[in-house]
Amino acid sequence: MTRVVSVFLPSWSIDRFRRAAGDAAPSPEVPLVLIARDGSRRLVQAASATAFAAGLRVGMPATKAQALVPGLAVEEADLAADAQELEGLAIWLYQRAAPVVAPDPPSGIVIDASGADHLHGGETAMLDQIVGRLAMSGVEARAAVADTWGTAHALARYVARSTVVAPAGHGALPIVHLPLECLRIPVRIAADLRVLGFETAGDLISQPRSPLTLRFGPDIARRLAQALGEVAEPIIAIRPPDLIEVRRAFAEPIGAPETIARYIGKLVAELCERLEERALGGRRLDLICHRLDGGLQTVRIGLARPVCDVRRLTRLLCDKIETLAPGLGIEIMTLAAILAEPLERKQIASSLVEEFDPDVSGLIDILANRVGDKAVYRLVPVASDVPERSVRRVAALAEETGAVWPTHWPRPARLLSRPEPVETLALLPDHPPAWFSWRGIRRRVRRADGPERVFGEWWKRDAEMAAVRDYFQVEDDAGERYWLYRAGDGEDTATGSHRWFLHGVFG
Repeated sequence: MTRVVSVFLPSWSIDRFRRAAGDAAPSPEVPLVLIARDGSRRLVQAASATAFAAGLRVGMPATKAQALVPGLAVEEADLAADAQELEGLAIWLYQRAAPVVAPDPPSGIVIDASGADHLHGGETAMLDQIVGRLAMSGVEARAAVADTWGTAHALARYVARSTVVAPAGHGALPIVHLPLECLRIPVRIAADLRVLGFETAGDLISQPRSPLTLRFGPDIARRLAQALGEVAEPIIAIRPPDLIEVRRAFAEPIGAPETIARYIGKLVAELCERLEERALGGRRLDLICHRLDGGLQTVRIGLARPVCDVRRLTRLLCDKIETLAPGLGIEIMTLAAILAEPLERKQIASSLVEEFDPDVSGLIDILANRVGDKAVYRLVPVASDVPERSVRRVAALAEETGAVWPTHWPRPARLLSRPEPVETLALLPDHPPAWFSWRGIRRRVRRADGPERVFGEWWKRDAEMAAVRDYFQVEDDAGERYWLYRAGDGEDTATGSHRWFLHGVFG
């Protein structure tokens, strides 16, 4: 089933201006408007949040805006730069989110995310990543995913949440209570419809379309059909100018898995030849299959290191053939290296004088493309005594940081994401618990070692100035070992609550 993501940038012009101006941009507390010319008039084309709060509106004459808000910062709008940067942002998302991405002017981006959400941990995680990354870059964004472009477009703009996930097969339900403008109909038509008593998209959906078409033209019926998935609304994907891409069209549509696999191998061979000419290796590849009915089926694979190996790339792509739905048949297949990097060349040393390091990148690529690259990682130590801060995730083949694991005290094989409270009985201040109850099971402590005292990091948070934890390694009657701590030193309540928590489990 097709799933479409609409990304809405509500203050795109303002955000782009601030990013371009850098330190020269007015403070966020200062009302800011961008002015564009309409003939001889100068009108407000975009306004910051503080300008909106002061009563300014898009389309207002610039002179009126300046009269209403003393100290208003006024800058010239650059619509061409807005459009160019929007295309650049679409390319950025194309390289990171999904194979089919296109600008949705003037302040949006549309993504065909069919089959790509698993690479990001699901649709909710994918939207959170998109919105979060844009926010870190200084761009406010809202995003929604739905079965159609029209529904996703409406949800991203008219639902007051940063992310919205419409359930698959939703039909008209997500938009029935949204205003008429959510259907992307002209403002003039929406105003005329309100005169007739129509307020929401649901009011139009329940009406016969022929009378509406006779009176208002084809726009209403077309937009309703697109939002409800009754007619296709193709997304013309953006392509970077330096994209390395190969393409094959078929005289007769193909659909058998073995045929698809054979042509994948041919496309990979052609692509590797072009990569080899530029001394590049692919880090991210997209296979796009154009179906006879106009639909698209996409496959994306990622690699831990630049690769220009026909056999390896073919295997990774063929592993995903089962995710393709050829329908009536595939008439065009396109393979693109959307992310390519210089290929690492290594001289093969003699096995008589040097041992080879095992290359596990192939295994990592297989796992990452099956379960998502976020699920394949390794841990590296961080200089911190606080256990949850003493480790961080890095890419599976990331360069060594040089940090070493502490050896003065053993650490559990499994550290809980959050310490879980336990019920226990212990003699204060320095004795281990005699028993503890965790997740409804009471365990008697047979052996214990500790305490290991951990102090708070006062240079990070004032609240940790006096914070103390006393950790104990304990073993129960079944021989299972756990890592517990008491919050506080057992005497002074200023050091902690003196409650007990389980923080890890030893292997």
